[in-house]
Amino acid sequence: MPTIDSCQLTTKDYTILEVIRERHPIYDETFSTILQRKISNAVVMFREDIPANVVTLSSRVAYRVNDGPADTRIVSHDQMRGLVGLLLPITNPRGLALLGLAEGQSISIPRADGSLETLTVQQVVYQPEAARRERLKLARVAAPGSYRLGGSGLRVVHRSDEPHDEGQNKVAAAFDAEFDDPGPSAA
Repeated sequence: MPTIDSCQLTTKDYTILEVIRERHPIYDETFSTILQRKISNAVVMFREDIPANVVTLSSRVAYRVNDGPADTRIVSHDQMRGLVGLLLPITNPRGLALLGLAEGQSISIPRADGSLETLTVQQVVYQPEAARRERLKLARVAAPGSYRLGGSGLRVVHRSDEPHDEGQNKVAAAFDAEFDDPGPSAA
């Protein structure tokens, strides 16, 4: 059976695998073995902490089967119509095997004929968690300074690169007082 040394999963990906194990015990022996070992050997992380070179759900991954040419697929939760050849669902042994592996990591899984095939992650071309971190980083760079949560989202209260003006702070304080939520005690 396949050897899975370790894998790194987001809390969301780990939870989805547990749900698959609980709700769909009908999968074949190969799939069930990969699933059980994946769950048992997982290092579970928050999405903010997962390395960018690890395959997560919705990642676009370039991988190789044995010594064949690299193939690129999006690791998905399930089959989707109209995207034939683009997706590799985790309901497929290959998709499940790749989930949680890092670039350069390999896993061997049995084929239908009983022989083994080795999957190797060549590159994580796109990972949604890394893309999210990059967007947040760019948003912080685009609008440096202190932020305060207001009624309509984030707004700049004070920018560190502008001179400090007390008059501006009084206007901001008056604006905040006007839209201040009194909380549950006011009810």
